[in-house]
Parts: sequence; C-alpha cells; structure tokens
Amino acid sequence: MDGRTLRLTVPRSAHAVWDAGHDRDPQGILRAIFATLIPELVPIRIDRMSHSPFTFFRGSAAVMAADLATLPQTGIVTQISGDAHLANFGGYASPERRLVFDINDFDETVRGPWEWDVKRLATSILLAGRERGLRERSCVLAVRTAMETYRDRIAEYAARPSIDVWYAAIDLSGAVRSALDDRARRSWLRAERDARRRTAFALLPKITELADGKRRFVEDPPLLERVEDPEYGRRVLSAYRSTLRPDAHRLLERFAMVDIARKVVGVGSVGTWCALMLLLDGDGNPLLLQLKEARASALEPFVVPQELATPGERVVGGQRIMQAASDPLLGWADVDGRCVYVRQDRDMKAAPDVATLDDDELRDYGAHCAWALARAHARAGDPRLIAGYIGRSSAFVTAVTAFAAAYAEQTTRDHAQFVAATTPA
Repeated sequence: MDGRTLRLTVPRSAHAVWDAGHDRDPQGILRAIFATLIPELVPIRIDRMSHSPFTFFRGSAAVMAADLATLPQTGIVTQISGDAHLANFGGYASPERRLVFDINDFDETVRGPWEWDVKRLATSILLAGRERGLRERSCVLAVRTAMETYRDRIAEYAARPSIDVWYAAIDLSGAVRSALDDRARRSWLRAERDARRRTAFALLPKITELADGKRRFVEDPPLLERVEDPEYGRRVLSAYRSTLRPDAHRLLERFAMVDIARKVVGVGSVGTWCALMLLLDGDGNPLLLQLKEARASALEPFVVPQELATPGERVVGGQRIMQAASDPLLGWADVDGRCVYVRQDRDMKAAPDVATLDDDELRDYGAHCAWALARAHARAGDPRLIAGYIGRSSAFVTAVTAFAAAYAEQTTRDHAQFVAATTPA
C-alpha cells in the first residue's frame, strides 16, 4: 500500500481532530510517574512544570502519548523521537567537529507513528510562542511554516537515493544560509559562535575545584551532589566501555574517573537519576560524561513491541538511527539494577531559550526543527510513504495546525489543574 491510498482510511483532515475522552486522567498519569521518581527531587519537577503551559508540556510526554493513542493513525511506522518539542532540538559537535543541527533528546524514542512527532512539535511551537507573549497570528504562522517545511523536506528526501538520505545532515552554516530573514540569520551566527565556547574546558572551572590536589565537583544540593560510592562509577564505566566501538574504547582507555556527582537536569528528566562523571587523562585534560537514567519510554504501552532489550540500548539505538551524526562516546550501562545511557556533556551545544524567541525567530527556528525531524524520519523509515500520504497540498498542514491549536488549549487547561492540585492549601 502506498501513502496516497492510506488517505482513504485516514483522511488528512482527520489529523485536525482533538477530542478529550470522558475517562481522560492526565493528573493520574503524572501522579503515577512521580511515585517512581527520587522523592526529594519531585518538588523541583513540580516547580519547573508549574512555570507555564509550555514547561508543563515538556514534562508531560506521557500524557500526550496517551492522548495521541486515542486518535486516528496512518499506520506508517518509523523510529520516532517520542518527545519532539522545540527544546529537544539544537546544535552540537559531530565527530568531525562540525557543528550540526538535529534532534538531541531520545529518552522516549521508539518505533511508532511518525505523525506523533509532528503533532508534538507543532503544539510546542504554539505553546512556546504564547509563553513569549507573541500574537496568536504569529504563533499560528510559525506552526504552519514548520508543517510546510516538514511536508516539503520529506518530499525532497523521498525523491533522493537512500544512501544520500542516510548521509544527509544540517550543519549550522547551512542553517545560516537558509534563515528566513536577517534577524534569524544573526541568531544562528550567534548560536554558532556561542557553541564553540561551550565545552568541558569552559565549564569545569565553574563546577569543580581542587581539593587536596584532586579535582572535585563543587556540590550545590540538591542540584549537584557527589555520589558517595565511587565504586559505582567505576562499575558503570566498565560496563559502558563494552558498548563502545573499538576506536572510542581505545580513546576512553586514556582517561581515569576522578569524581561523579548526581545532577538535576531539564524538566522531563527531573526526578530520574542523572549524573556527571569527570575523567582526566595523564596530562590532566578533562572528559566530562553525562549519565542519564534510561527507563521504559512513555510511548511503549501504545506502540508496537520494541526490538532492543534494555532501555539504555533503546535510547542509544534510536539516537544512532535518527541522528545524522551521533556522539562517538554514546553508550549505555546496566549496573546495580539501574540502566543509564552515557554521552559527552557540553560538547559544543547550541540551543536558544525557545521561550524568548520573537516572531520571526520562532518561525525560523520551528522550520529548522521541522526540517531536522523530516530528515530523521526519512533516515529511519521510508520517506516515500510519508510524502505520498501528505502530498503537496495544504491539507495536512492545515489539519495539524488546527490540532496544535486545540491541543495547546487542552495543555493550558491541564496545566491549570496541575498547579491547583500541587499548590499547598
């Protein structure tokens, strides 16, 4: 069956629909998640999610997954991010030290319906624009531009040889060239310049100190706390090494762990176990690794069975499939009953505060995120099916834009209920 034929069973207009069922229970979903988190970090998670409907949206991927599962689906399955909101895209250094732009968070990645990523991105654009205080017309235009970009880029990838799609990448210099206007172009240039300063070398003096001749993390409880059992870090390091390619394994052999500390990060990750690991080579040069707890994806109850055995392997596998260029030190470890994935921290990251973008910047940034998403879906699946379904008209664009508006309103109501339920009397 081709993509066009699928329109007979799931018309493109069906993607405009949002209908909250009578048994919908977003607060119950969140309570169940909070019960599994590190207890002393739950108030931080609640505080960050309470800030705005957009931050609530960032921390409630499980709620949207349950909602999307009730809606019409095309049946086209590929590897998806599972949490493709605006703040989960950005620039970073490729193994060749190029600055590339791509999806950069894969905690929820699964094989699932491609349109779920598209709808999550569209809704996040609208919510980010509203948080910034932009006019509704500007927010809607940003969503439409992103959806048009996804449509056009997926059609472009569908027409290219598979090997070309596999090697396709979006570098930051390309983002500068394709910026929608001069202001957006200046934003990309600024992001590129700032990214080259965001390295472990630059960060280390801010978060570490010399104590008894040894470099250690400076504690800032509860946001950064040293792990009392250093042997745990060594066990993780040993297990993690076995998941690396031989060349990366050889590089890691030059480093030894000197400290490890639990660190609170993000919004949706708060309450899970995350840490920084500091390693030094024989000359005292640093390597900073981030460890993030890998759990079952929030989407897993609603999608086809996943192929990879552990949550860490799922995250790493999904990232390698979808990203044009992945961290060569990306790996995972399953130690002491906790599965983590491991990557370099602060490796020339470039990402704006998406809730501060003005009209033109939001429209431009959303378009680039949609471009990156189309490239990732094309790399991970069959872009011809998706492109055939979407077509060249505005039908799908209009439908998803309408869905984003309706679901953003739902998120705003959910956020208000969340604040009411978690605010002390």
